[in-house]
Amino acid sequence: MNSTPKRLYRSRSDRMIAGVCGGLADYFNLDPTLVRIITVVVALLPGPAVIAYLIAWLIMPEEPYRA
Repeated sequence: MNSTPKRLYRSRSDRMIAGVCGGLADYFNLDPTLVRIITVVVALLPGPAVIAYLIAWLIMPEEPYRA
C-alpha cells in the first residue's frame, strides 16, 4: 500500500490551457475530457467559475518532472 498522500498538481502532460482540468481529472481518477466539459458548462453559467479557474491556475503547483 502506498503511504504517501495524493497531491493535487496542474498536469504537465494533459493540458489544454493551464493543466488545471488535467490535474483535477488525475486527482479524482476521472476522464480529463469529462472534467473539461463540466468546466466549460459551469463557466457558461452565471457565477464565479472563470475566476475560480484563474485562482486554481495561480495556486495549484505544477506537476514535478518525473525522472
